[in-house]
Amino acid sequence: MGVGLGAAVIGSLYTVKELFLAVVIAAVGVGVSELIQAFASRQIGVPLIPALAGMTAMLAGAYWGGPGWLLAIFATTVVGLMIWRMFRGTDGYVRDVTATILVTVYPAMLAGFVALMLAQDQGPDRVVVFIATTVASDIGGYVAGVLFGRHKMSPVISPKKTWEGFAGSALACMAVGGWLTVWLLETEIWKGALVGAVVVVLATLGDLVESVIKRDLGIKDMSSVLPGHGGMMDRLDSLVAAVVPVWALLSLLV
Repeated sequence: MGVGLGAAVIGSLYTVKELFLAVVIAAVGVGVSELIQAFASRQIGVPLIPALAGMTAMLAGAYWGGPGWLLAIFATTVVGLMIWRMFRGTDGYVRDVTATILVTVYPAMLAGFVALMLAQDQGPDRVVVFIATTVASDIGGYVAGVLFGRHKMSPVISPKKTWEGFAGSALACMAVGGWLTVWLLETEIWKGALVGAVVVVLATLGDLVESVIKRDLGIKDMSSVLPGHGGMMDRLDSLVAAVVPVWALLSLLV
C-alpha cells in the first residue's frame, strides 16, 4: 500500500502538476469525509458537501492564485458554513460550528500549502522533499521503536510511541532532508537537515494530535480505506502538521 501511494504521488508530480493537485484534492477529500463521519458518531454535525466544496476551492485557489486566494477562500468557506448550519436550528450550534471550523482548518486549509509549494519554481522537487522527509519520520520511528523502544513518550495519548522511536525519526528525517535538498534542490545539506529537524517535531506532534481526536471520539482508526494503514487521516496527520513550516523554510532558504 505504501509503495502504491508513493507511485501515485511521484507519477502524478512528474507528469502534469495539475494531476498531482487532483490527487491531493482526492486524498484530502477522503480525510475530510472521515473526520465528518467520525464526528457524526458523536452526534456532531458537519455538512459534508459544502465542506468538500470549500476544501476544493481552497486548494485550487492556492495553486492558481497564491496565499491571498487561499486565505480569502478559507474565510469565505468558514462564514458560509456558519450560515449553512444556522438554518438547521440553534440546538448544538456552537458545538457543530466549532467542529466545522476544525475540519476547514485541519486538514483542508493546511493542505492548501501543498498547492502553494507545488506552484513554486521546482515545485515537484519541493513537494518530494516535504513528503519524503515526513514519511521518513514514520519509518525511522517505527524501526527504532520496534528495535530499541523502551521509554514511553505519552502512554495516555499514544502508548506505542517511545523516545527511542523519536530519536530514530529525527535521524531519518534529517538524513533524508539533507540528502534530497542537495540532490533535488541543489542547495546546502544543512538546510535540508534543518527542514528534517523541524519536520520530526511537528510530524510527531501531528500524529499525537490525531490520536487525541480519535481517543476523544472513541475510535481506533478514522476508517479502513487503506489496508494496513487505517484511514486516510492516519496518513495525512503528520503531513498536514508539517507542511506550513516546510513551505516557509524552503521558500526562505531555497
